[in-house]
Parts: sequence; C-alpha cells; structure tokens
Amino acid sequence: MNSENKRNYNKYLPLAFALLLGAGVLIGSRMNVSFIPSRTFFSAKANQSNKLSDVINYIQNEYVDTLNQKKLVDISIEQMLQNLDPHSGYIPSEDLQSANEPLEGNFEGIGIEFHIQQDTIMVVTTIPGGPSFMIGIQPGDRIIKVDDKNVAGIGITNNDVFQKLRGPGGTKVKISILRRMQPKLLDFNITRGKIPIYSVDVSYMIDSKTGYVKINRFAATTYEDFLDSLNKLKKQGMTQLIVDLRGNPGGYLDAATKIADEFLPDKKLIVYTQGKARPKTSYEATKEGIFETGKLAVMIDQGSASAAEILAGALQDWDRAEIIGRRSFGKGLVQEQTVFSDGSALRLTVARYYTPTGRCIQKSYKGGYAEYEHEIIDRFDRGELENADSIKPADTVKYRTPAGKIVYGGGGIKPDIFVPLDTTENSEYINDLIRASLISQFAYNYVDKNRGVLKAFKDFNSYRTQFEITDKLFDEFASYAEKQGVKRNESGIKKSGKLIKIQLKAFIARQVFGNNGFYSVLNETDNIFIKAAEAINQN
Repeated sequence: MNSENKRNYNKYLPLAFALLLGAGVLIGSRMNVSFIPSRTFFSAKANQSNKLSDVINYIQNEYVDTLNQKKLVDISIEQMLQNLDPHSGYIPSEDLQSANEPLEGNFEGIGIEFHIQQDTIMVVTTIPGGPSFMIGIQPGDRIIKVDDKNVAGIGITNNDVFQKLRGPGGTKVKISILRRMQPKLLDFNITRGKIPIYSVDVSYMIDSKTGYVKINRFAATTYEDFLDSLNKLKKQGMTQLIVDLRGNPGGYLDAATKIADEFLPDKKLIVYTQGKARPKTSYEATKEGIFETGKLAVMIDQGSASAAEILAGALQDWDRAEIIGRRSFGKGLVQEQTVFSDGSALRLTVARYYTPTGRCIQKSYKGGYAEYEHEIIDRFDRGELENADSIKPADTVKYRTPAGKIVYGGGGIKPDIFVPLDTTENSEYINDLIRASLISQFAYNYVDKNRGVLKAFKDFNSYRTQFEITDKLFDEFASYAEKQGVKRNESGIKKSGKLIKIQLKAFIARQVFGNNGFYSVLNETDNIFIKAAEAINQN
C-alpha cells in the first residue's frame, strides 16, 4: 500500500469503526437474546416423527410462562395443515358438532328459523313437524326470555341464540313469547328434538313442463330430498328440468354421484378419485334413473364447488346437460375426516377427483392459502365475471366429450353458455342497504304488521300477480332505512330502485309462502335463470 493510499485508509478508519459499532448495536437490539448454557433435552433417538411432540413437551415444560397444552397442540396442527393445501383442516372438539351439522342433515333444537330484529329474537317460521310447530309457536312471535332469563335488548347474537335454544334431544327449554295483540307474555315449555336441515331450498314448476330445483349443499339427506322434489315435479307434468347449483359449496361425494346416477344411463362413469395412498376408485351409474331422457340444464357460478362440480362436470362430459352461468370455484380435492378420542377431527386431503373425460378441475394453490382465497376476487378484477373471453384455462390440455365438445381442466367448470355478472343496477345505496340487512328487516316488520292483509292472497300466484311494492311503500322503506343510518340517495334509487323493490317483494313472499315464494320472485329477473329457461326451451 503506497503512502497516499495509507493516509486515505487511516483517515476512514474512525468512520469504519463507528459504522461497525453501530451495526453491532442495531443487530444486538433486534435479536435481543440472552443465552444460557445449552443442555440435552431431546431424545438421542429422536426422529422426524416424534420431533414435533418433543418440541411441544419442551415448550410446555420450559417456556417462561404457563401455556395451555391443548391450545398449543391445536395451533401446531392447524399451522401444519395450512402448509399442505387449502382444504385440509383441523376442527377442535368444541367446533366439530356445528361443523358436521350441515353435512349430517339435521341438528337438535326447538325447530325455528329466527331473525334478530331490533335486538330481539323474532320467529320467522317454524319447521313443519318440529317441536315449536307442534306446540303452536307462530311466525312473528318475539322471544323475550329463555329459561326465565331476559334475552331481549341485551345485544344478543346468532351464536348466543344457538347456544340457548339448541341442545340434546329430549331436554327441555322454557321460552317466554311476546305475541302481537296479546297483553302478556306467553310461556312455552318445549322438548328439544331432531330438526332436519333441508339441502333442497326450493322446487317448483316454472311452466307446464319445466321444473326447477335448487340444491344448497350435498349432505347425508340430499339425495332423498332431491328424489322427493323430482317425483313431485313429475306428478305435476315436468318433462324438462333446471337444476340450480349456484353458491353450492359441495359436501358428500356420494350425494352428488347418486343424483348424477338419476340422469345418466347404466355403466356411465360419473367420477373417479385417485391419490398416492388411494388407488383409483370409479363411480358409475348403476341403474335406470328417473330422469335419463328429459331436457336438462344446470346453473353454476363462482360459488359452485366440490361435489357441485362433480355433478356439473359429469353431466357436461357426457353431453347430458347444458351448463349455464359462470366458471365454478375449482375444488377437485377429496377430504377424509378422522375423529380423535378427545372429540376433535382432522380433515385430510387424500385424493383428487377426475371427471369422466379425465380432467381434474382443481385450481392451483401454489401461491399459498391467502392467494388461493383471493383468486375469486382476482377473477372480478380482470373482468372474467363480465366477459367470457377473460377466462384463461389453467390446463391447456383439451378434453373432448362424446359429441366432440372441447372442455378443459384446472380451475373449475367452464359453462357452455356464459352469462355475465349484471352490474347495471348496482349502486352504493343498495350495497349499504344490503350490508345493514335493511331490506330483509323492513320486510319482516311489514309482514308482522300486515298479516291480515297478506292472508287475502290465497296462493303464491295471486300474490305474484297482484301484490306490488308501490311508490308509497317504497318511500316508507327509504324513510325506515334513513332512520337506521342509510341516507336516501336519489341517484342510487334511480339506478337500483327496481332491484330493491324486487328484493322487498321476495323477502315478504318468503314469510308468507316460504322459499318457493322467495325464489320465484327473485328468479323472474335473474339473468342466469332467464338464460337457462330460454336454453331449455329451444328445439
């Protein structure tokens, strides 16, 4: 090193030492760790299988604060499963019953559909044959006390209601009811019983030959519910059918395959599953179905998943039905549930399912759980929900149906007839109303005050043709909404007024005529439904 360089070197030495010292302080402060001499804790024979239990025991015994071991184990399992795929999961023992109820098709309780209205539990309807129905609980009744404890005006939530009213069959609960035109509370002692959860929301005839069935999930009782609906429709003259699977998240595989069996000829492949530890298992149509030849249309959207996609995919691959709507969710993984001795359960992905042409419709989850869940929003952002050309198949392999139609795997079922999301009547005003549940709340109030007037409609058809949301009634609603915090917005009313009126009429119909009335009103202006009806009536 020459003398000039040496002088420069010496000149920067203090700065260099200062930077090193500063870096040391910064690193030390961020690590903020004090070490004690290490000691051997883990077994010398520890392998990968028991390392996890060793770590949990070590934390439990040596951690500075007292920990709940059960919670520590639960968190460890949950975190481990999240790194496998988005559908493997762990269910703590306290959550297992509520997680299984929608799939089992029943629960134990008093048998009411309720709505929390102005901080009070209001009975919307009683389930036919259930305990509340049998002892005379009526729509519009308000539950003020449960087991002599006040439940009104205390900020009660839906979960609070479930905990108070549900319980093992045979147990009793006392409820005190406030009924319109009654001066005092009415007391009822109800014996809880098994309450069915129906997976077929609605079935009715659209016209003299076209039936409509909406399936909300694939549970243990779905096949029987569907057969009952189909037989009733056939007795009314049904020769062609629209099946609505929109928003259906799936459920039991065999429920979907049994329904597909009713539409497909004997020996036709419905779906097959295969995994590393699971050999290929095929599910085929086994007998003569009750609707193998009539015209068939299936409605799907981005909320249709799993078993719903199995049914839609099988019918599309065999050219049995026209699939109408928007691309389905894209879940092609099969979970198996294992229950532990403590009542908790593990749902582990053990196989993938494949449609008859051999395509797996599971969308990618390589980007992790958050990206996987956000994928539906990404579809909206890139315009896919409004334009079919924006749908890009993840799997570029072409699969052909017997009729020569090209279908793709990887990322859901693409419909044969695409129907864009209609945003023309959307506004911030209606969004605010929906977020605050004001449309349904106003409808509940209206029915409660006008039951006598509504009884004049002897059937749904008379209601559908004669009842209307007049301008006066709409103004009453807008004033009600304003009192609840959503200001009247004339530009929003101009854009969304027609849609708001339809929803008001539908929610009123729901309380008078049940789900048949509700969906019948909504479907009259539903673009996917209208397109399905048009398609099925074409020669």
